[in-house]
Amino acid sequence: MPKSLRPTPARLLSTTEVYRGPAFWVTTDYVLEPSGVRARRDVVRHTGSVVIMPVQRAKQEPQVLLVRQYRHAAQRHLWELCAGRIDPGENQLLAAKRELLEETGYSARRWKRVLHFWASPGFVAETMAIYLATGLQAGTARPEEDEIIQARFFPLSQAVQLVMKGKILDGKTICGLLWLRESTRRGKK
Repeated sequence: MPKSLRPTPARLLSTTEVYRGPAFWVTTDYVLEPSGVRARRDVVRHTGSVVIMPVQRAKQEPQVLLVRQYRHAAQRHLWELCAGRIDPGENQLLAAKRELLEETGYSARRWKRVLHFWASPGFVAETMAIYLATGLQAGTARPEEDEIIQARFFPLSQAVQLVMKGKILDGKTICGLLWLRESTRRGKK
């Protein structure tokens, strides 16, 4: 790509931390945009998250383990893939293994990162990595003190149908389930 067409990032002029909590922090950044415009950008900062898509192979179709828990920001219970923050000192895979065990009691023999994306890049600096977990082994869940989690296997077609009917509303789960459906279709060809 010619140098003149390469995208250039905004230049950070100043940054101030305006909030710090246990899960994220917020900065107010003043930047010089590539267009030359000076702008204020409030950004929610985050260490990143992992999403786990536990899949059991079955005769008819893959079975996906979803969890249902109350989400205060959404003001409702949601069916979703297991997920959690990457703790300081953890890498993505270690965090994924920990979260799967905590939320469902399952462990997996095989792990593969299948997607990596920005959660909401307009104002949130959080990336998410979705890991496919197979070769599942049941165990005892170890949820955090404030987590009440129900776990259930869904046939992939039923889970996708819930997405298409607007019954599964969680973005990371929608991404993962549609990726799995597409990769399953491609695998059959």
